[in-house]
Amino acid sequence: MAVHGISRNAHEHFCAFAPLANATNWILLAPLFDAGSFPDYQRLGRPGKGERADLALIVALSNLRGRLDLPQRPVYLFGHSGGAQFVHRFAMTHPGHVARYAISAPGWYTFPDDTLDYPYGLARPPTSFGALRPADFLKIPGIVFVGSGDCRDGRTLRRDAVVDAHQGDHRQERAMRWTGAMNARARAMGLVEPLRLKQLEDAAHSFSGLVRRGRLHEHVWKFLTVSGEAVA
Repeated sequence: MAVHGISRNAHEHFCAFAPLANATNWILLAPLFDAGSFPDYQRLGRPGKGERADLALIVALSNLRGRLDLPQRPVYLFGHSGGAQFVHRFAMTHPGHVARYAISAPGWYTFPDDTLDYPYGLARPPTSFGALRPADFLKIPGIVFVGSGDCRDGRTLRRDAVVDAHQGDHRQERAMRWTGAMNARARAMGLVEPLRLKQLEDAAHSFSGLVRRGRLHEHVWKFLTVSGEAVA
């Protein structure tokens, strides 16, 4: 499954991954979370901020399984930018639904920090979300991609005192801090480090640029579909 960013470019994601899915006989989904119904999809859809994007996705998966007579098993997720925010929070909230995940260049993250309120950390998530349990979501293998040139400010990069102080000034720094924090929390709990971080050279933030210059789609597909395969 490939989840779009705030430009809602679901078709672009589908076109990037479709040849790989066809070649390997995988089923590819590229959901569209329209701005009218899902204005807060990056944070799953908090109370008063539109429909719950995570629950809508679970319903869509259930319907697809029923229509195609597919087994009930975890899925493989990718998201870019705003979609990467959705994917890592979906994995935290619904770990039983996720086999592994890859994300590229989210603007900011939910940290495995019990002292910060959601969506900055794990404390006090909306009641309807249930508890966010590190012992569950830290067992899911994941990878974070970021372009070597993705170190600039921009209108789509979230800036506030909490995020800047805790996560850093740009997407590269935030990716490094979050990956380090997730792996450190896993080690402290006696778990295997779940995350890798890979920088894609000569690429910045746009999905099309990361695909064209960094072969993002190929790296993602290899990590998600070849169990244990290293990403060169």
